[in-house]
Amino acid sequence: MSRHARKASASGIYHIMLKGNERKKIFLDDEDRRRFLDTLERMRDSNSYKLLAYCLMDNHVHLLMWEGKEILQRSMKRVAVSYVHYFNKKYKRTGHLFQDRYRSEAVEDDAYVLAAVRYIHNNPVKATMVTTAEGYRWSSYRDYVRDMDISHVLVDKGFILSMFSVDETIAVKEFREYSNTVLEDDFLDCDEVSEEEKKEDSIPVNLQEEVTRIMDKYSLDIEKLKGCKDKEFRNTVIRELKEATGASVRELSKLLGISKDIIFRV
Repeated sequence: MSRHARKASASGIYHIMLKGNERKKIFLDDEDRRRFLDTLERMRDSNSYKLLAYCLMDNHVHLLMWEGKEILQRSMKRVAVSYVHYFNKKYKRTGHLFQDRYRSEAVEDDAYVLAAVRYIHNNPVKATMVTTAEGYRWSSYRDYVRDMDISHVLVDKGFILSMFSVDETIAVKEFREYSNTVLEDDFLDCDEVSEEEKKEDSIPVNLQEEVTRIMDKYSLDIEKLKGCKDKEFRNTVIRELKEATGASVRELSKLLGISKDIIFRV
């Protein structure tokens, strides 16, 4: 099935969200977070884009990026491939880390840009991880409000602060005030379910029929399989269901009511 083309931004600025595959964590420790930021910096220094804001959550990332000399899709591919290579090597794993494609939305005017920065920085507050944006280490908020040498700041804070005032002291004060106003912004959210995920969550009728056929062979129903105390037998049945149906871990987990981790390991 063909995918819909992304909406191009006339300003070249995009709000981007990268989500962990099956909503799993993409950062397991601070070294992982530092590595992701280092990757963003390396790719930025190749002059492929400007970074205006970021926030690293446990299982997803928010970025506000200004497209540079190469198209956004190529920049994001470079970032994702580099980080996945590091992550898989470190944790001795294979396969996807991120959900199939990053999500993006065009940010067209100054008011929308500022609202996107505010939304990104307040993600940890919304998630009740901290009480203020400044209390969270892994976002660009501190880059904006603390006295830091601009050459050591990952984001292009001058662009955003100039929207408040040409005087940096005044700009930072107004930036703080703006960031702490009540959020009424509507942006990409990790809890939103994309159309692709909705399709993944729906169970095809033919899959249900095939699962029932295999379960009947063992004189089982879903409740009996879930409550089976013979783990070796249970795993044998799950293994056959996986091989015979070709269903995804998500589909079988939803249909059987058994955790994705169990189904993945079998």
